[in-house]
Amino acid sequence: MNLILIGGEYSGTTTLANKLREWGKKTFGGDHGWHDHWKIPHLAHGELTEEEFQQILNLSPNLKEQYQRYHMEYHLQPSFYSDPDFNLVGFCYDEVVYGPLYYGYGDQGAYSGRAVHVRRIEKTISVMAPETVLILLKCSPEVIRERMKKDPHKHGLLKDKDVEHVLNSFEQQFDSSILRRKMTLDSTSTSPDKLIEEFEEKFMEAFLTDIDRQRLIVRSMKKNKKNR
Repeated sequence: MNLILIGGEYSGTTTLANKLREWGKKTFGGDHGWHDHWKIPHLAHGELTEEEFQQILNLSPNLKEQYQRYHMEYHLQPSFYSDPDFNLVGFCYDEVVYGPLYYGYGDQGAYSGRAVHVRRIEKTISVMAPETVLILLKCSPEVIRERMKKDPHKHGLLKDKDVEHVLNSFEQQFDSSILRRKMTLDSTSTSPDKLIEEFEEKFMEAFLTDIDRQRLIVRSMKKNKKNR
């Protein structure tokens, strides 16, 4: 599977990605990890120390922009797409939404303008992995605000005044995407387990690749052999 999962902070993208990892292992076998490290200061795998978080936050907008640009380019390398499963949360879509709003770079018309950059990245993905599915996880502004109050993120980005703007921006990017394979899910009043059921139905109906089908067959054969 090649999936890109996007949505506003507190919509539940990380929770859903973890659930999809479990679903992928159960359905196809193997591991189906996610690269979920795109929101500044969460820029690395594993845990950073509080001092390291602050060092990232203290970088100038220019240095943050350069780091993220190279960070994205690194994740477009063929070595990632040579694996049958390469899944991302946020990625360049986080950049186009949060860069101008919170990081101090990436606005329309600037050298680092992310709106143009994201379309270029999509062109690369369309060639390297045309089977990629872009998933928009939607959520109502009211529920987003409830989650912000109930369980605030330690290094959260989203501000109350920006909720509608951020949700609309992700939807605009989803609608403007040149990636052909897309689906939407909504976490407003649906549990993560129900979202997985909805994802499975849509994915199995429209987005299975030949490799996915082969793995399903092998998985089924192994189960049948085990049950004999």
